[in-house]
Amino acid sequence: MAIEFKPMRSLIYVDVAREDYRHMLKHWLYKHHIADSISQFGPYVTKYAFYPALPTPPEGERFGTYRMQLTEHYWLTNPMTCDFKNKALTEYFPTDVLKWQGTIPDDGIVQVIEGVEIESMGGDDARSTGGDNGCPPFIFAFVPICWEEDFKGLERTVEDGPNYRWQFVIKYPNGVTTEEGDKWFYKEVAPKFQAMPEVLRLLSSKVIQEVNGCPFQRVVEMWFNCPSAWYRAAVEKAKDIKKPSWAQYDKFPYLKPKFEISSLFLTDIAESDNFTQYRGYVTMR
Repeated sequence: MAIEFKPMRSLIYVDVAREDYRHMLKHWLYKHHIADSISQFGPYVTKYAFYPALPTPPEGERFGTYRMQLTEHYWLTNPMTCDFKNKALTEYFPTDVLKWQGTIPDDGIVQVIEGVEIESMGGDDARSTGGDNGCPPFIFAFVPICWEEDFKGLERTVEDGPNYRWQFVIKYPNGVTTEEGDKWFYKEVAPKFQAMPEVLRLLSSKVIQEVNGCPFQRVVEMWFNCPSAWYRAAVEKAKDIKKPSWAQYDKFPYLKPKFEISSLFLTDIAESDNFTQYRGYVTMR
């Protein structure tokens, strides 16, 4: 085996299809998924954390807002190569999890509740599901371990106060090259937000698509003081951002929610830094 040393960061966007499923998804994440994951990649991942999603701000739906959490990994090597194809234990991944996340159509049947035999998928198969079934693709984006571009706010420190973080990934429409889409991003999007006083920090990186075929091309993160500041910037002032010729939507961000833009609203800190904080599924009494 010739495993390549390739430090990367990965971002998994986790949605919840409806509120009936939130506690079920959290049960699977904390009872099964964390332990399964650490058992598998503990030797070659340095950070594994969950950041809960904040409530969707007004008009946030058109930005493809995900409502459950961001899962973040820092990898020492590329886990998507043939070197990692043989696993001693298969990850416990019921198909219900994909319905709870909105990655496959919701049939309204909750297997674990209604006594239906639980179907299961391999975790790798589950992560490649979606996109051709009417549902958004599963977002598992690998990016450089450090941000590639710093547009604003380099001087900001933790002493400046808490940040309302807006992170999003974008995919330009079919037929639009990354170069053509990025031309619009660099000429219109980044400069306009950079000039807004509401924006405290602005960072971006390209997605490393060749790792796992993630359809999204770029990740962007902006920080604000609060949701109201985000609204002034992303909804009210962003009306001045020029609509690209290839756009099929009339309002900024001019992209199809959850298929061409997906967003998360986050705080600065993780709910669980799993390597250091996870102690198993300890229930309330």
